[in-house]
Amino acid sequence: MTFTYQKNHRFFAQVADGMEDLGREELISLGAQEVKPTYRGIYFSADQGALYRINYTARIITRVLAPLLSFDCHSTKYLYKTALTIPWSEIFSLDNTFVISANVSNSKIRHSQYATLVLKDAVVDSFRQATGSRPDVARIDADICFNLHISNNKATIYLDTSGGSLHRRGYRRASVDAPMQETLAAAIIHMSEWDGCTPLYDPMCGSGTLLCEAYMHYCNIPSGYFRKNFGFTFMPEYDQSLWKSVKKEEGSRIKPLPKGLISGSDASSVSISAAQMNMEELPNGRTIVLKHQRFEDLGNLENTTIVCNPPYGHRMKTKKDIGSFMKAFGNFLKQRCTGSVAYIYFGNRELIKEIGLRSTWKKPLKNGQLDGRLVKYELF
Repeated sequence: MTFTYQKNHRFFAQVADGMEDLGREELISLGAQEVKPTYRGIYFSADQGALYRINYTARIITRVLAPLLSFDCHSTKYLYKTALTIPWSEIFSLDNTFVISANVSNSKIRHSQYATLVLKDAVVDSFRQATGSRPDVARIDADICFNLHISNNKATIYLDTSGGSLHRRGYRRASVDAPMQETLAAAIIHMSEWDGCTPLYDPMCGSGTLLCEAYMHYCNIPSGYFRKNFGFTFMPEYDQSLWKSVKKEEGSRIKPLPKGLISGSDASSVSISAAQMNMEELPNGRTIVLKHQRFEDLGNLENTTIVCNPPYGHRMKTKKDIGSFMKAFGNFLKQRCTGSVAYIYFGNRELIKEIGLRSTWKKPLKNGQLDGRLVKYELF
C-alpha cells in the first residue's frame, strides 16, 4: 500500500491559533515548499531531509502530521473496516507501544473518544489477524502516535512524524503557576527580532521560559535537541544516515552564549529556583544570569531588549492590585530603561491601558485559552 504522503510529499503542521503566518515563515526558512496556511495549521511539501530538519529545529509549530489515508466516512463501522486495510505492521511492530488521538467535527461520527477506540480496535485486530498477538497502547510516552481527523464526514488518518508535541523541549524540570508555553515564548523572541546586539533581560522571568527560548535562539540550539524519539523514524522510507547528517549539520551551527548577554530576575524565590533548575538543563545554561529581586529594586536597564510576561491576575488579589502593579512597572520602564525596547506579553488585554505607555505596535498572540497581545514599547 502506498500512503497518501508518499504520493504527494504533502504534510500538515499544527500551530497555535493566530501563529499561522509565523509558522509559514518558519517552514519556508527550513526548506518547506508549497506552503499554504489554514486555520491552526499549515499544509506544505518537503523532502525527507527538510522533514527531519523541520521536526528537529522548528520553534513555533507544534507537530507535523503525515497523512496515511483519506476517505469518506459516515459511520464507525466503515471507519473500522477501512482502517483494517492499512498495513500497520509496515509502520511499527509488536514491540512498540502506540497511542491515538482524534478530532471530530460536523460529521455523523460525533464522539472523538469513541472514534479513537474504533481506530485502536482496527489497529489491534490487524496485528492479531497477521500474528496472533497485539501491540500495547501507552497513553504516556508511547513509541508512536497516530491522529484521526474527521470533518464533514471526511476522515484522514495521520502518522505523527514529531512523536508528540514539539513544544515539549525537554529543559522544563520545574514550573510555576500559569507557565508560558515554549512555542509562545519562541514566537515572542522571534517577533522581537533580537539578534544579540543588545543584552536581553526579563524582569519577571518566572520559571525562565522566555530566557530559555532566547538562549536556544541565540545559540542555534535545535528545539528538539533533548528529544530522544521522533515519529519520522517509523516511516517506511526513513533514512538513518540522512537523519544523522541533518543532526550533524545543525549541531555544527551551535555557538556559545557570552556571559551576561541574557539575564533575568523575579520577585519570587520559588520562581528563581525553578528557573535555575531549567537553565541547568541547557548546555552551559549557567551563563544565563538570574537574580531574586523585584523590578522596583533593579538598577537601570538602558539600551537593553526587555521581554516579559507580567502577572495577569493569578498572583494578584484584586483588580486594584493589578492596576497599581502595572502602573509601577510602566513608570520603571519610562524612567529607568532609557534607550531600551520592551516587548510585553499581556495575557489580559485590559492591562495594556494600565501600564501608561504609548505603544509602537500590538499583535495578537494566544496562550492556550488566553487571547493575549504582544506589545512593543520604544523607551526614549
